[in-house]
Amino acid sequence: MFLKIIEACHQRAIRVVLDYSWNHTGVEFWAWRDIVKNQEKSKYKDWYIIQSFDDPNTPENEFEYEGWLNIKSLPAFKKVHTHGEHKAGFPYEGDLHPGVKQHVFDVTKRWLAPNGDVSKGLDGYRLDVADHIPMGFWRDYRKYVKSIKPDAYLVGEIWWQEWPNKLMDPVPYVSGDVFDAVMHYQVYRPARYFFAKSNLQIDAAQLVDSLNYQWGRIADATAKAMMNVSATHDSPRLLTSFANPGMYKYKAKPNDDENYLTGKPNAETYQRVKLYLLHQFTSVGAPQIWNGDEMGMWGADDPDCRKPLWWPEYSFDDENRNSVLNKEPEYDAVGFDEDLYRYYQQMIRLRKENPVLVDGKIAFVKAEGPLLAYTRSLGEERFLVILNAGDEEVDFELSPDKKYIDALTGARLEGDKVMMERFSGYGLKVMDN
Repeated sequence: MFLKIIEACHQRAIRVVLDYSWNHTGVEFWAWRDIVKNQEKSKYKDWYIIQSFDDPNTPENEFEYEGWLNIKSLPAFKKVHTHGEHKAGFPYEGDLHPGVKQHVFDVTKRWLAPNGDVSKGLDGYRLDVADHIPMGFWRDYRKYVKSIKPDAYLVGEIWWQEWPNKLMDPVPYVSGDVFDAVMHYQVYRPARYFFAKSNLQIDAAQLVDSLNYQWGRIADATAKAMMNVSATHDSPRLLTSFANPGMYKYKAKPNDDENYLTGKPNAETYQRVKLYLLHQFTSVGAPQIWNGDEMGMWGADDPDCRKPLWWPEYSFDDENRNSVLNKEPEYDAVGFDEDLYRYYQQMIRLRKENPVLVDGKIAFVKAEGPLLAYTRSLGEERFLVILNAGDEEVDFELSPDKKYIDALTGARLEGDKVMMERFSGYGLKVMDN
């Protein structure tokens, strides 16, 4: 059935990247269930990090093992040949247990090339909690995957070096011998502090400095392949992230902060999110949409970001934004947001119809206060993006010897300057007069 899904996607020019964790399993995984049943007699006993097996001669259960982040429902695979102490948030050397490694390779090949046919298989893998798995394994894994399907996309999840202040350094993972890309939280966080109304507000010059730093430490081709995340299954939805002024992913649930907004955001938040999306889809890297954000969904951190999707063919009960707390109920009407959905379609179409936004070089031409402008250039093609993240109108000067066409409306901008309304932006094709 899954192969039929892949085939249906390929017929629609959709590539399929599967999310896998090679660090741990659930407790229903067949090898783990065999260990639970047979204990020391299980032929898979060395696959996991087990401290002690149960002694059948005692009434107690002495079975102890290591779960990922001490979560017992996620038993962790055994690592071997490791060097020194492993600290989460940093790469480390070593490998997976040979039995686990072979199983991982077998599963990988089965879905990349079912019955030996790569055209029928997956187009890549998103690799979970990559910093918890040794680098020796990842290097071998890349070689193995590329030997089967050279253009398979490998994207790793690396995130926190020290939560909630410091994100990981992606360089060890995207230097050519491990992943093609990582989930690039490193460019979303400063963008949020610029486009959203935040207690940690930054200006355009600070955003440019952050972006240049992130892109400057990796190859240009790698930067263009990065998975530019804004919201995921592990973070607040984009609308909710923008609606709350606090630190990114810190006290992002009402149980952690009773003032954390979990209901429908205000109109300004929608304007700011749309402006950010214009940036995300015209910037360097591959824009990612967490499913449901395009439907207008809001939600706090996990698990609130995983609520059932607001498909347009269904109607939903009003949602109590205070349901977690001992407050009087306040209800929001929920449902598919046609306006925001069409805007996402516009952004996708903008990027697809302008290859310069995918492969073009970026150059910042204005970064002052809330005003940010940059060009993307590819051969003779040139594109200008102007973004006003402030709550006041500002003017942006245009070059008199150039012609500017609004890429969304097809209208030509007249005059030597353009007035930028609050929380507004332009994506402009630039040509000689």
